[in-house]
Amino acid sequence: MADIARSCLAFLCFLLIAFAISEDRRRIPWRVVFGGLALQFAAALTLAHFPPAKQVVLLANDAAEALQKATEAGSGFVFGYLGGGPAPFEEKTPGAGFILAFKALPMVLTISALASLFFYWGVMQRVAGGFAFLLRRSMGLSGALALGASVHIFVGMIEAPLLIRPYLARMQRGELFALMTCGMAGVAGTVMVIYAGFVAPFLPDALGHILIASVIATPAAIAVAAVMSPWDIYKDNAEARLAVENPPAGAFDAIVKGVSDGVGPLVGVVSMLLTTIALVTLANMALAHLPQLGGETPSLQLAFAYAFRPIVWLIGVPWGETPAAAALMATKTVVNEFVAYRDMSALGVEALSPRSRLILTYALCGFANFGSMGILVGGLNVMLPGRRAEITRLGLRSILSGTLATCMSATTAGLLIGG
Repeated sequence: MADIARSCLAFLCFLLIAFAISEDRRRIPWRVVFGGLALQFAAALTLAHFPPAKQVVLLANDAAEALQKATEAGSGFVFGYLGGGPAPFEEKTPGAGFILAFKALPMVLTISALASLFFYWGVMQRVAGGFAFLLRRSMGLSGALALGASVHIFVGMIEAPLLIRPYLARMQRGELFALMTCGMAGVAGTVMVIYAGFVAPFLPDALGHILIASVIATPAAIAVAAVMSPWDIYKDNAEARLAVENPPAGAFDAIVKGVSDGVGPLVGVVSMLLTTIALVTLANMALAHLPQLGGETPSLQLAFAYAFRPIVWLIGVPWGETPAAAALMATKTVVNEFVAYRDMSALGVEALSPRSRLILTYALCGFANFGSMGILVGGLNVMLPGRRAEITRLGLRSILSGTLATCMSATTAGLLIGG
């Protein structure tokens, strides 16, 4: 009962935060808000406890392992022991042979190629269309927003708007913000397997949980966005279709195009990791000259960690474990979720209980950080140059809305999946 009460309090607090900074409290479409919360609960229960749906999730884990082995075969052939091939020397320190850029990140290219092939075959359109139909019927969304939100489950925050680009210009401000929030509250399919690899040692069916987190974050993101930036749900209810520039001419061309399209995100991930960590380190070096706080050296992560302690307690983490959990959430926000997942995998068993690790797996599963905001705002400004100022103003708000959505997903997971 205590967990249920705390979960109810968490949802109430998160909605109150969104309500407090709402742009127009009188226009909030409550059908969207309550429909999103109900759909999140229903999706979590179905995917975690309904045997056929759970079997699909388990099959996804098997597929992830196969993809990992296949990608390591390719990266090992190209990069040798740097990419997972046999090392010509004895590894004295466990894990020292794991080189992120050569062993884990090439998975982006494999997933991108497969996604392009599935799109050419029409698989992605059918799956996304099913999710879009569900969102339209349960929440009253327009066709364009429902489709864009559904595609966000599988692709990144820039790729999804590109697929509905013809409809972006006529989207209402609130709908555009909801689309941005979906991007911040989810992760791209190209990195899901990598994140699952980080949490697999301590979380069974790791990819299944990452997939569930991505699915249930979408209705929560729309619900939070509807409170923070309301829109008229009856203005445009027409259907929409996915659009692709220069579609592939055949299956092999789809694979080639997918690999080519995957190079940009791969380079972007490497560049953002390198640059973000460098800039955060510079900022922390400057903050280190300030007086210590509670015996700790001031840093950006420390400041955010203090703010996150009550939040991680609300989502279900015991108070004694909140320092470690809040530090991970701070890292996710200041740097990115990639580093946060890596840091969680390196924590000792005494730092976090299995249930806390499950909850944090869901809470960390989102792009809501400052680096991603730059990517999102920059990409949308190119697609919608006439709405540049509006998109820029919504950027910082999307970090908050995306974080609230992932925290709601974590609360749901702790209550219905890990309770």
